[in-house]
Amino acid sequence: MDNRILNTLLRDVKTGKVSVSAALDALKHLPFEEMDFAKVDHHRSLRSVVPEVIFAQNKKTDAIAAIANAMLKRSGRFLITRAREDIYAALNVKGSKFYPASGIIACGKSVPKKGHVLVISAGTSDIPVAEEAEVTASFLGSRTEKIIDVGVAGIHRLLSFRDRIAQARVVIVIAGMEGALPSVVGGLIDKPVIAVPTSIGYGANFGGISALLAMLNSCSSNVTVVNIDNGFGAGYVASIINKMSVKSQ
Repeated sequence: MDNRILNTLLRDVKTGKVSVSAALDALKHLPFEEMDFAKVDHHRSLRSVVPEVIFAQNKKTDAIAAIANAMLKRSGRFLITRAREDIYAALNVKGSKFYPASGIIACGKSVPKKGHVLVISAGTSDIPVAEEAEVTASFLGSRTEKIIDVGVAGIHRLLSFRDRIAQARVVIVIAGMEGALPSVVGGLIDKPVIAVPTSIGYGANFGGISALLAMLNSCSSNVTVVNIDNGFGAGYVASIINKMSVKSQ
């Protein structure tokens, strides 16, 4: 349940359209709904603006389906990360969409898209993480755009998009290998840059640790860093920053 749904419910109670008992029934799962295997936080969006998201990795398919259906019933939407196609097939929820590259499942009516979050990936190998970041930010209400395959090995590709990069309110930069791209982007613009190291690279990449350390040591002071392959975290934070900048106007 979010502020919009709660406001509508309270107005309907005031006008007599919804009875007090029906309103109590709608609110009875606050602060959370107790299940045998989960405690579904239906009112997280009332506290933090962003609703709870289902992390599918290592969860049983029937548990994921039960949580998703509970969230759909209460809020009309859900987002699942790190899912597989068989989980999507088992859900069988009308209006849901599966993004195979990132393993995201999104469902629910679209919310108005505001601001501008730009996702940049160094190489095509980084597309799964880039997709996770973009779909997350879009689901949470940000207008998104993506620029793919503009890594530092051919820096002229990045520079050809300089005007578009400067127009964004928040930029997410995803890179593996040596992880240099976020520093370059940060040096070009005066906006927040969220760097996402990926596990893509040869042996000395150490599964993304070398890229992570390079990004943490960036000399571009507008660069901040999330964990390895954490496109969801980058999209989540970018959406919050983007919404704050929209409200401040």
